[in-house]
Amino acid sequence: MLNLIREDYETNGRYWHDPGFRAILVHRLANWGLSLRSRVLRAPVVLVCRSLFRFVRNVYGIELPFDVRLGRRVSIDHQSGIVIHGNTVIGDDCRIRHNTTMGIRSMDDLTAAPVLERGVEVGAGAVILGRVRLGAYSTVGANAVVLCDVPSGALAAGVPAVIVRTHRG
Repeated sequence: MLNLIREDYETNGRYWHDPGFRAILVHRLANWGLSLRSRVLRAPVVLVCRSLFRFVRNVYGIELPFDVRLGRRVSIDHQSGIVIHGNTVIGDDCRIRHNTTMGIRSMDDLTAAPVLERGVEVGAGAVILGRVRLGAYSTVGANAVVLCDVPSGALAAGVPAVIVRTHRG
């Protein structure tokens, strides 16, 4: 766990005051606390982490539930308005910018959350809804609304998002 935190710290510019780093730190600590076998040790750690989660959500505007499967070296740039569904999977080396929403499309399937593969860049104000997969090193443009899969290396932009470019470069 300490290696993950060190990587996150370096990824976020070695600036521990960064709200994105603090949100990720709380997430990592909570997952460590939930993995403790002893209920006597686990209970206070989880209680503290739940309080810190609420602080991060209410003060910084970053809602990163403990259920999210978070990869290594993830960067949350800028604070405010970031909402991530608990079943979302975020791969290694992803970058998420402010006012981003990743969630479900309807209440009929509460587990249909997005999957971001390695190196995905999500622009400011982007909305990613439903059981969609964003391929490795793909980019979602600012204010795009993604409702379908994005292939690896592609750029998706618009409302609803369409593939603008298929190869990174």
